[in-house]
Amino acid sequence: MAIALVNPGGLPVIDVYRQVSVASGSKLVFVAGQVAWDADGVTVGKDDLAAQVEQCYLNVGTALSEVGGTFADLAKLTVHVVDWTPDKMPLLLAGIDRAAARLGVTPAPPATLLGVAALDVPEHLVEVEAVAVLD
Repeated sequence: MAIALVNPGGLPVIDVYRQVSVASGSKLVFVAGQVAWDADGVTVGKDDLAAQVEQCYLNVGTALSEVGGTFADLAKLTVHVVDWTPDKMPLLLAGIDRAAARLGVTPAPPATLLGVAALDVPEHLVEVEAVAVLD
């Protein structure tokens, strides 16, 4: 099966991997874990979980758009939150709601929320990865 690797415009270029891989045939789209970087690789919302969640979801939307997809094509999201405790849920949901409003969508695919000790960059509080299926 052929795989196309894409670094979408609007997301930072990472030397060790591409942001999106697209498998032809069944057209599965795997979006690398998105953190709260803007297009220049600057962290958005330092110390603000809701702002970082919002940016992660916007980045997922940017990645999907680059390959012809939308949030309607998402099959699965995995959300990794540093030092997760249930009292952080309102901040997580606020970030999702703000991203949904900006994108004009209601992201509701199956999702997994994982608490993690740390992410690759100490100021990152959350990372969101996605799998989509396109026609």
